[in-house]
Amino acid sequence: MTTEKLPDWVPASGHQLRLTGVHFDAIRVRGVRGEAVLHHLATLTDGAPGPVVREVAGGRWTYFLIPPGTSYDFDWPPGATCFGPAARDQYVGIPAPHGNTYPLHWRCDPPVEGKFVDPELLHMVITAQLCRDPG
Repeated sequence: MTTEKLPDWVPASGHQLRLTGVHFDAIRVRGVRGEAVLHHLATLTDGAPGPVVREVAGGRWTYFLIPPGTSYDFDWPPGATCFGPAARDQYVGIPAPHGNTYPLHWRCDPPVEGKFVDPELLHMVITAQLCRDPG
């Protein structure tokens, strides 16, 4: 894991819900589709796509963390859920960098202060993945 400074919204242990649109926005993709998006994103970024949280139970959601306020700059296709600044509160679970964080974990290294998934690149990859195979 990274030795650079973690943002203050990453908990020291366990996991905590964080309000989206404040420290980050998130784009959520379910199951194997989320993994496929992550695989392609990692390929395009030399293995460093930015902070990605994975749920290992239930829907097995993948959450791509992007800069706060940027999620509404794009028209996300069906299958990608946008969590950003909204009229109603939306939360995403954020795991600690180490220890028992079940059912969440960092699919990529925890975020470094100020670094996120590139929202434009993410939109391109998600659109290509989900529009190619809508079923």
